[in-house]
Amino acid sequence: MRIGIPKEIKSHEYRVGLTPDNVRQLCECGHKVLVQQNAGAAIGFNDEMYHRAGAEIILTAEGVYRGAELIVKVKEPQPEEIPLINDQHLVFGYLHLAACKSLTTDLMATGASCVAYETIVGENGGFPLLAPMSQVAGRYAVQAASQYLANPYGGNGILMGGVTGVPAAEVLIIGAGMVGTEAAKIALGLGGRVTLIDRSIDALRKAENFFGSQVITQVSSQSALLNHAKKSQVIVGAVLVSGAKAPHVLTRENLKLLQQGTVLVDVAIDQGGCFESSRPTTHDEPTFLEDGIIHYCVANIPGAVARTSTLALSNATLPYVMRLADKGKSALKERMFLGGENIKEGHLVNEAVAKAHDLHLFTS
Repeated sequence: MRIGIPKEIKSHEYRVGLTPDNVRQLCECGHKVLVQQNAGAAIGFNDEMYHRAGAEIILTAEGVYRGAELIVKVKEPQPEEIPLINDQHLVFGYLHLAACKSLTTDLMATGASCVAYETIVGENGGFPLLAPMSQVAGRYAVQAASQYLANPYGGNGILMGGVTGVPAAEVLIIGAGMVGTEAAKIALGLGGRVTLIDRSIDALRKAENFFGSQVITQVSSQSALLNHAKKSQVIVGAVLVSGAKAPHVLTRENLKLLQQGTVLVDVAIDQGGCFESSRPTTHDEPTFLEDGIIHYCVANIPGAVARTSTLALSNATLPYVMRLADKGKSALKERMFLGGENIKEGHLVNEAVAKAHDLHLFTS
């Protein structure tokens, strides 16, 4: 199969779909890999490394899309990329279609088949291709929050861990999944006082077994959420509904209850955001202020640590890419791709996305 690796063009997105080592393994199995010039240069994977691995270096994105059948990306296709996609393509990457109706309908119009990393369900019910980036995003979210508590970045001048005689920051993490537990690890490491809130008692029990008494766990309710939010200096939104638009756990009206200078980090922003006041930001301008509350809503958080993120992601995705390369679209019928296909030859086949946008769900 002909596999294309375009250079990512989302703002400050430095990750790349496959590493040179991945490319070598695919080429050794007889596949042809087309890599756009400088696709991995920002994270130390130069064109010569890809060439030595067996790839053909292509000057333009147009050339990659024209020559490839399977497109392996990191982030969802940007508006400039949509005209390059056609009904011969199988697009594999993070799509987050529930957050954007126009992207959904534009991809449908291409006639392509599109498989989303974030909706593939593993044998244990988890999300194996979402997990590595959830781990990165959860850890980075607290690092970012710690920075924006500081005066030069608009905060109230709070040190996350406090010092002798001065209390540490109160950190509220909403959601006890992968993002939430990774965020809790870093918040504890920085000395914060952490509360983890979730609707699932099982998830909280698992977190409690791991953290012991270091973390306060709380079953989520509106009153419990607001009580903890009012006394917190950092609030991390780590809410996930697979493939669907994230629910709003804090409204604009709720902002009035928070301390001025509170830092909200919305890790669910690529699924629409879990705070009503959230809107996507970039690494160029990562924050905005609303009602005195600092919002950090970068839609590609792992892109800030792109080398680590690329290596973690490609470790997880390579077996899937290899299977698609070997079997083509027929591989999508196999258990390992359960839930992954969002668009099938131009038809919307993901129920959560159809519901989010009130679109027709295709059933064959």
